[in-house]
Amino acid sequence: MLREILQQFQDELVIIDKPVSKKFEITKYLLQRKTRPVLFKDVDGWEVVGNIWSTRERIASFLNTEKERLIHVLTEAMENPSPYRTVEDASFLKNSTRDFSLTELPIPKYYPKDGGQYFTSAMVIAKDENGFVNLSFHRMMVRDDKTVAIRLVPRHLYAMWKDKAEHGEELDVRIVVGNPVHLLLAGSTSVAYGVSELEIASKLSEMTFGKPLEVVELGGIPVPVESEFVFEAKITPELVDEGPFVDITGTYDHVRKQPLVVFERMYHVDRPIFHALLPGGYEHYMLMGLPKEPQIYASVKRVVPKVHGVRLTEGGCMWLHAVVSITKQHDGDGKNAILAAFSGHPSLKHVVVVDEDINIYDDREVEWAIATRFQADRDLVIVPNARGSSLDPSGEKGFTAKWGIDATKPLNRKEEFERAKLG
Repeated sequence: MLREILQQFQDELVIIDKPVSKKFEITKYLLQRKTRPVLFKDVDGWEVVGNIWSTRERIASFLNTEKERLIHVLTEAMENPSPYRTVEDASFLKNSTRDFSLTELPIPKYYPKDGGQYFTSAMVIAKDENGFVNLSFHRMMVRDDKTVAIRLVPRHLYAMWKDKAEHGEELDVRIVVGNPVHLLLAGSTSVAYGVSELEIASKLSEMTFGKPLEVVELGGIPVPVESEFVFEAKITPELVDEGPFVDITGTYDHVRKQPLVVFERMYHVDRPIFHALLPGGYEHYMLMGLPKEPQIYASVKRVVPKVHGVRLTEGGCMWLHAVVSITKQHDGDGKNAILAAFSGHPSLKHVVVVDEDINIYDDREVEWAIATRFQADRDLVIVPNARGSSLDPSGEKGFTAKWGIDATKPLNRKEEFERAKLG
């Protein structure tokens, strides 16, 4: 599937034919070409790709929409998930082995202080005793030929693992690498326990291709047929050191005790392509940030009826800073929108609210609105000592000061703030 996807974007694709080391050298090329997909033809004899989904335009093109519509496409899929279809065969089933070493796969070590080679684009699929299937992203640090340390935040997979671990049992999982963006975006969503991200991906597939997501049952666990690599594995009750590792802010996360995962079998398609997701790169921003924009949109829309768009900005790592476009009906709507945005995405630290005439995808227009429509003594909202993102290195034990800028025009003086136009 990745090979077909790269064909769609061949005009943008950068191909590196010479041998490239998985230790730091992949990072160098991906940093040099932040917004272009890069295909490495020889990383220890394997093909590797990065920066595939590093722009909104490329993601929107694949999903057959416009970048301004992505928020609505994701909202539709999150609110109306649809069943996936189980089929009998998948391309990755052609190659299956227990004789493999994780250390010999093209899994990069991205930065000098990393604790080891890291899976960054891998998603984990698990099924609980009630049949609920969870799909989620988790970084994994390679320890040796067959084991990794997995970072589990206290969400759905953590709950499933903890339930098993408390009884001294292992959690059977499937780990997939090399998936199209409808699966990657679905795996990044934060939905209620019991809503399967595979069904969100299936809805995106229906909206894009007119057909549901197809999966095969692998030991009772559904696995998307489009995966390049699939691993059978078990998350054990044992805890080991994980980290350091660079997170979305481009700064190092600290070492902590995390579960040990044992890999048992590997499957892959013919001529597989390994997906290297650069930590703190634009692709990381897009996949982690885009699914949060519908949450902010929905929260703001509950207090301001006309919301035109939400953008988590690249300068804020698509996690900490946002711009929201509204049409005010009352003075004070801007401040209400600020508070609602913080509620919709609790990790948000800074938000700018602008009028509908400002292009939220143009940082210069946003700054112009701040320059001409904002006064700090009346339009600044500060929320001290709020719970924020643990990824923000300037925070204190997860607490931060949040601030919002109301850069909207006063309703009774709108004409004074209009840009000059011809005609």
